[in-house]
Amino acid sequence: MPQNITAKLRYLRVPPRKARAVADTIRGLPLREAEAQLMISPRRPAVHLLKLLRSALANAVHNKKIEADKLYVKEIKVDEGPRFKRWTPRARGAISMIQKKTSHLTIILEVSDKLPPPKFVIKEKPKKEKKKTKQEAKKETKGKEPKKVIQEIKPVAKEGIFKRIFRRKTI
Repeated sequence: MPQNITAKLRYLRVPPRKARAVADTIRGLPLREAEAQLMISPRRPAVHLLKLLRSALANAVHNKKIEADKLYVKEIKVDEGPRFKRWTPRARGAISMIQKKTSHLTIILEVSDKLPPPKFVIKEKPKKEKKKTKQEAKKETKGKEPKKVIQEIKPVAKEGIFKRIFRRKTI
């Protein structure tokens, strides 16, 4: 019997229509590809979906001892949550209602042995070293000559392919 891993995010302050547009891009993808898609997506719900996807991955690894390379996104649901109702003044003493919509997200991962090999590998950023205190720096430099600093001129990087994505509206 296939194992399902579930993670939920409720009361997200993003309209369901916008969240569904991002969720549709990762439905059915292997876990690593879905993660990469969300990392390069410029849309605001992508950040929350990435966090939810990583939560589901943590559930799989910690609770069921499943490797990340065997997982894919079986199902992703975006349901409508409650709406916050606010009011704004209009002409001649009238008011209009503003609805701030919320979403409930559910992601279900499933194990599959027939997944294609990953197209690429996501490398994590190296961790920054702790800054040394002034006292530690003085101890290290005692009796040593100061190093000469040479500045290198780096060429200006061209804009990557991800900057060229067409968007009708700004985010």
